[in-house]
Amino acid sequence: MGAGCSSSSSSLSLSLRLPNHKNSFSSTLNQLKSPSNSIFPIFHSSRTLYSHTYNSFPNFSMNSPPKCTTNSTNIQEIKHTQQNPMSDPHSIDSQLLQKLVHDALVWSSLHGLVVGDRNVERSGLVPGVGMVHAPIALLPNSFPETHWNQACELAPIFNELVDRVSLDGQFLQDTLSRTKKVDVFTSRLLDMHSRMLQIGKKEDIRLGLHRSDYMLDEKTDLLLQIELNTISCSFSGLSCLVSELHRSLLYQYEKSLGLDSQKVPINASASKFAEVLAKAWTEFNNPSAVVLVVVQPGERNMYDQHWLSATLKEKHNVTSIRKTLAEIDAQGKMLSDGTLLVDGETVAVIYFRAGYAPTDYPSESEWKARLLMEESAAIKCPSISYHLTGTKKVQQELAKPNVLERFLENQDDIAKLRACFAGLWSLDDSDAVKNAIDKPGAYVMKPQREGGGNNIYGDDVKDSLLRLQKEGSEEEAAYILMQRIFPTAFPTILVREGICYKEHAISELGIFSAYLRNKEKVISNEQCGYLMRTKVSSSNEGGVAAGFAVLDSLYLT
Repeated sequence: MGAGCSSSSSSLSLSLRLPNHKNSFSSTLNQLKSPSNSIFPIFHSSRTLYSHTYNSFPNFSMNSPPKCTTNSTNIQEIKHTQQNPMSDPHSIDSQLLQKLVHDALVWSSLHGLVVGDRNVERSGLVPGVGMVHAPIALLPNSFPETHWNQACELAPIFNELVDRVSLDGQFLQDTLSRTKKVDVFTSRLLDMHSRMLQIGKKEDIRLGLHRSDYMLDEKTDLLLQIELNTISCSFSGLSCLVSELHRSLLYQYEKSLGLDSQKVPINASASKFAEVLAKAWTEFNNPSAVVLVVVQPGERNMYDQHWLSATLKEKHNVTSIRKTLAEIDAQGKMLSDGTLLVDGETVAVIYFRAGYAPTDYPSESEWKARLLMEESAAIKCPSISYHLTGTKKVQQELAKPNVLERFLENQDDIAKLRACFAGLWSLDDSDAVKNAIDKPGAYVMKPQREGGGNNIYGDDVKDSLLRLQKEGSEEEAAYILMQRIFPTAFPTILVREGICYKEHAISELGIFSAYLRNKEKVISNEQCGYLMRTKVSSSNEGGVAAGFAVLDSLYLT
């Protein structure tokens, strides 16, 4: 669920691909658009697919100083005098910059800020094989403390909203009824939800690990929501490490940079998510049961997930197991009392890091596994109703007048939610469609899909709307229109594959949150850390794992 997508007025695309080391990020983006370039996945995230050009890996040795490239098309001139590194990190002295990059790479390697390397065949299968540092911003991104506080304050309100909406089965079915006719994936999810309603399946213990994503609109200075993710919220494991890395660098180089490491908020996303998973496990009340982490095969973002599993075990003595949907179908069964067994283990909590996209269900085997889990007594994170609550169409419906009042009573909370909603419209709104055809750059078309690479921007919005009008089909029900958010572009330094790049970029703030309720008792409803993603300002999409962005942190101002 969420609002608008994002980019700056200069045709911002949030798609940041791994560049050739001889070129800047932006110039390589243009190369990647050519059909002659072969694109291969580097690792699968729980939200999106990270890609790069196969031959683009730079040759980098820790024995030689890190290389930096400058995008001359974006940067008018870099002065040699040292300026405030937060206002212009491009002005950092070259020798100091090399030291910062070197130390950042060493820190990342020593502290597990890593992902799988697509160049190594087994990197998504065998832990410890073929690791490379995660793509990062070298220094944190300035962010107003007032908007940071606003985003944190919204987290428990959105948690409550998700829970309330998920309980209204008729609302979910009605809202997605037209989408169901034209979207096979949404149709299968709705059929599963309908079955749960028919058999009277109740989830006494309700668990949600969410992430609400925002951008700060330059023109209005408003914090606007992009989407609220209710399934497979990635990077809770790695995002906290980036915050630690930045605090370490600012502390170590305080005299040179003149920055206060304490202005980078402490990020406890991994420990907080693990804590709430452990609380849910405790509510299940079976000390021998495990947490089942549902993963994609060949998961190259496994270390982000392993951080949660390791924290669960080390801090809470809770064991977790990792299985793909196909493995769950082959190894899983449900006892007469609803107990779910997978590979002989009793499952207390199911934590989905897969299952959010059609590609996760290549056969009926995966759908059977999803239904088996949904029908079981195990605690689902998320349940099918929570999953559907996070769809784009439900988000658009909730933005309509008087709809929030159906689920929430507190008028102050309702006002706070509405203040962060971007413009959202159905494609049966003729005025909105006409405006989008006239001014396509002000809108984004979004399908009912999670992950990156699915949205429609610019003139493609106009072409797609005109095509749908001409065909007169119901395919329009598969999309919604969103206001395009235009954040401020800023100079930054991005690091991939040991090479740093001086670029202009935009950022997206994600606030992690957790909700746990057992019948009428709310056990947890809290903000749980954050994810800052920074992307070159000349791209449209936003996923780190999709190769569209780097991991970043905040510097409160």
